Amino acid sequence: MNISYNWLKQFLNISLSPDEVSKLLTSIGLEVEAVEEFETVKGGMKGLVLGQVMTCEKHPNADKLSKTTVDVGNGTVLPIVCGAPNVAAGQKVVVATVGTTVHPTEGEPFQIQKAKIRGEVSEGMICAEDEIGLGKSHAGIMVLDTNLPLGTPAAQYFNLENDHIFVIGLTPNRADAASHLGVARDLYAAITEQMEQGIDLKKPDVSGFKVDNTAAKVNVIVENKKACPRYAGLTISNLQVKPSPEWLQNRLKSIGLNPINNIVDVTNYILHELGQPLHAFDLEKVDGKTVVVKNVAEGTSFITLDGKERKLFATDLMICNEKEPMCIAGVFGGQHSGVSETTTSIFLESAYFSPDAIRKTGQLHGLKTDASFRFERGTDPNMVIVALKRAAMLIKEVAGGEISSEIIDVYPQPIPNFTFNVSYKGIERLMGVKLPKEKIFSILDALEIGILNETVAGFTVSVPPFKVDVYREADIVEELVRIYGFHNIPVGDTLGSTYLADFPEVGKDKINNSIAKQLASVGYNEMMTNSLTRPQYAEALGKAQEDHVVILNKLSEELGVMRQTMLFSGLEAIAYNINRKQKDLKFFEIGKVYR
Repeated sequence: MNISYNWLKQFLNISLSPDEVSKLLTSIGLEVEAVEEFETVKGGMKGLVLGQVMTCEKHPNADKLSKTTVDVGNGTVLPIVCGAPNVAAGQKVVVATVGTTVHPTEGEPFQIQKAKIRGEVSEGMICAEDEIGLGKSHAGIMVLDTNLPLGTPAAQYFNLENDHIFVIGLTPNRADAASHLGVARDLYAAITEQMEQGIDLKKPDVSGFKVDNTAAKVNVIVENKKACPRYAGLTISNLQVKPSPEWLQNRLKSIGLNPINNIVDVTNYILHELGQPLHAFDLEKVDGKTVVVKNVAEGTSFITLDGKERKLFATDLMICNEKEPMCIAGVFGGQHSGVSETTTSIFLESAYFSPDAIRKTGQLHGLKTDASFRFERGTDPNMVIVALKRAAMLIKEVAGGEISSEIIDVYPQPIPNFTFNVSYKGIERLMGVKLPKEKIFSILDALEIGILNETVAGFTVSVPPFKVDVYREADIVEELVRIYGFHNIPVGDTLGSTYLADFPEVGKDKINNSIAKQLASVGYNEMMTNSLTRPQYAEALGKAQEDHVVILNKLSEELGVMRQTMLFSGLEAIAYNINRKQKDLKFFEIGKVYR
């Protein structure tokens, strides 16, 4: 999962460097596997400055070249030969100085050097937009309208925003951290508790949301309330589908997403900002102006956004209109109901789907999307309306239009907070340190876990639904210790343990353990390799293809069958070590083969 440093700073007024944030995130259980630098324009326009053309005359030895002098600030005037037809004295321009590496839109980067062009000295380049990666036009140099001082870095003029991206290895239980808001919440708790810095967690403000009219009402019917406990939506009319503004495109590009259009980009933005997937339907494709959330007949044909025709299963939850399915709920949209260049009105969906239903559908169809990744781990049912309002406000900002219906919110049985008891004695026993009550309550409050019914022995917690992995006392202790800091837990001088029961060994286990002990005693290391392997390995030994035990839901073709021999997985382990200059190898393995 990719998390943007600049995006996090929209939630937190932090002064920590990206490196400090990376270490802190890893310490609280959000392991940062890499920190990557993102540049809006490749090269970050380093070495490019604003200049002014002081003189411009025809090159004495070339009809299509001009001989200019350009003031780049601090009294520096450079002679530059320019081939642009529109260059003229008095213009404010972008100049690449000698030594600068420029990154064109197409082609390889190149370095600006002092040169003689047709006998005239040239100490720089006056730039066109395609020469510095800003666009594709090569009709002429860029002429700027600015009062910024000469010599100002071009990156400042173009408001370039470089970023650092944290690549987080998110564990399956941490659905609450599958968004910038979720990561910011954890970071806020860690900074306030470990560093005792006074910072605020700023959540998106949707107080400005308002309905413009009710001219495009849509009726919503939820037939399968178990698979869809909450379904909400609204309509937006008279909007214009077009490319997103640069700030929105840059946010998505920074985390590895390709911008599509302003409507789809907003839904993707909200998904990664708040962790709530959304879907926009072309309102003209919602036949009967009715949305029905239901299961359809086994074997029904449905064409998804990728153009593939799929046969639906009876367990698939579908978003339908009066006539036909429009979307596989929480997983993948349909080809014919999505937003296109001709769309002028949309129905915007925000829902909470059962993790079990989405997980099963995703596995049956072999589909994994950003939306299903979150739904199948558990989203926040309380975020549904907030995300819907936030998205609607953003769509109005980038696409115009008006909100043309009240919010429809089908939520017959609200999902309550989860409550259970926690004892101070249990916290101390599991943490190994006695925390003051004030510290316990402060950490839990920062994580938005409520405290009820405090007594001398303990208290009751009220855990919001987005904390899907917190449902017992040990989970509360885990939340406390990771925010308090593992490094703050003192390590004693002695370590005690209880003896494990010595179960008698019989049969095959006794023989295997005896062999393993003998081999280990003479320097062998036991290895445990994957039972899934390549089908070609067994075939190379002449074993029949029909003997393969084939995996139905393959992770890949390279791991498509169960192994018929342990030879090749052992050789792979040896090759892996040798390739890393580890050649003193003595391995053994005891395992199973399959036919």
